[in-house]
Amino acid sequence: MGTDTVRTPPAGGAELRREQRGWYFYDWACSVYSTSVLTVFLGPYLTSVAESAADADGYVHPLGIPVRAGSFFAYSVSLSVIVAVLVMPLVGAAADRTGRKKPLLAAAAYTGAGATTAMFFLAGDRYLLGGALLVVANAAQSVAMMLYNSYLPQIAPPEQRDAVSSRGWAFGYAAGSLVLVANLVLYTGHERFGVSESTAVRICLASAGLWWGAFALVPLTRLRDRAASRREAALPGFRQLAATIRDMRRHPLTLAFLLAYLVYNDGVQTVISQASVYGSRELGLGQSTLIGAVLLVQVLAVAGALAMGRLAHTYGAKRTILGSLVAWTLTLAAGYFLPAGAPLWFFVLAGGIGLVLGGSQALSRSLFSHLVPPGKEAEYFSAYEVSDRGMSWLGPLLFGLTYQVTGSYRDAIISLVAFFVLGFVLLARVPVRRAIEEAGNPVPDRI
Repeated sequence: MGTDTVRTPPAGGAELRREQRGWYFYDWACSVYSTSVLTVFLGPYLTSVAESAADADGYVHPLGIPVRAGSFFAYSVSLSVIVAVLVMPLVGAAADRTGRKKPLLAAAAYTGAGATTAMFFLAGDRYLLGGALLVVANAAQSVAMMLYNSYLPQIAPPEQRDAVSSRGWAFGYAAGSLVLVANLVLYTGHERFGVSESTAVRICLASAGLWWGAFALVPLTRLRDRAASRREAALPGFRQLAATIRDMRRHPLTLAFLLAYLVYNDGVQTVISQASVYGSRELGLGQSTLIGAVLLVQVLAVAGALAMGRLAHTYGAKRTILGSLVAWTLTLAAGYFLPAGAPLWFFVLAGGIGLVLGGSQALSRSLFSHLVPPGKEAEYFSAYEVSDRGMSWLGPLLFGLTYQVTGSYRDAIISLVAFFVLGFVLLARVPVRRAIEEAGNPVPDRI
């Protein structure tokens, strides 16, 4: 694919710092959706709404298709991923070719925030409304995060990216913790506030959308559009993603990193999604314990992201990520031996997850930013987001198959070690300095 690159003169230090501070606030704005909506409230609530609309056999019939009410939420999430995979490459390529990244970010952010706010009307048996809003919000969140991540190479010089990326994740986890505490106060004390449990949940859902929309104004006022760098027309959906992957073949070491990230991130995402199942089914822990553990993960992820950013400054991002994969492996091994009915040890496990979660994600993002050819930031980060969101199905599949074969959630959780071990091996084999040079970027002193 041919390119016409227009180099934009670097902004001054004060201007870059202003953009960086604005950039942090998008994570602050949107992370409450991931924490309060997706992780805690929407799954159980939408399932209950679908169950109230189900027939005598427990099925709902969206578009005439029989679907078990208990599966409706999972299918809606899957559909949102498909929509995101179709849209992200198209939007990413358009952002690079036009230079109009900020209007696209605004459109995605406010589409997601509007859909999340509208979840307040998800009452009674309106499961179709809930599914539609979930698909729109989740796909918009993916598109917006792709655009947001693609700003990193533009607002931070190479030697600052680990720290800037880590601060962004820390801002996000801090906001998620703050709003989740407020949500839990309302939810657990809804009678004292004079509202029903259902109304309290709908307020929690809508408040995440309002928070998202309000704080998205900060990055949208501070981030700058850069000059257009390319002239070709964008291709539809999967064709654009295929074109991006073909272009990546000219940078095989970038692809090698993306493969390693795909593997170990699949393990990370599976631990996040299945830890509550492990806690409730295998360890016999109650809902309040599980929600408390989610909150602990959020709080400690702030410290973990910042601490691992500092470690990366000393030892380099690659070594620090490799160290985090060792920590993930040890954490899962410890989780295998957790005694049932012991909340304290589950909180210790949650603490270990929190300390490595934010840092491994933040440093993976910053390391990838060094491997992106100039002028292709949004397009390459669309492939990164597809790896992050669209390919995280192998882990749940392995988890489910292991449980089906062994009947043990302990065996299922320990099976996920394979993703961290393989990811470690694949990442260790990537010569990142040479990969950065071949991408046409300056190599930091420590990487």
